Amino acid sequence: MSEQLINISFSVNKGILSSLKETKDEFITDILFLSALLFYRKRKLSLGKAAELAGYSKIDFIKKLQEEKEYIFDYSDKEIDDIFNDVKNIK
Repeated sequence: MSEQLINISFSVNKGILSSLKETKDEFITDILFLSALLFYRKRKLSLGKAAELAGYSKIDFIKKLQEEKEYIFDYSDKEIDDIFNDVKNIK
């Protein structure tokens, strides 16, 4: 079953693009990546879904995260402790 696409649009003052020194297409690419990154950071999207939103494959999204000096895996101290405790309990 294929997923349905919806079109979302919004207006941006042309001066914003001038300030950013970006074309409309560059701005759209940035907005999609930054939105995906935000939802991924907030754990609202998985890595795969964030990559899909940004228009990247998973591997290309990971590479982009590395270029942007973003963490690919961002665990809390408690989550890391839980992982290590689980590993200790494996027999």
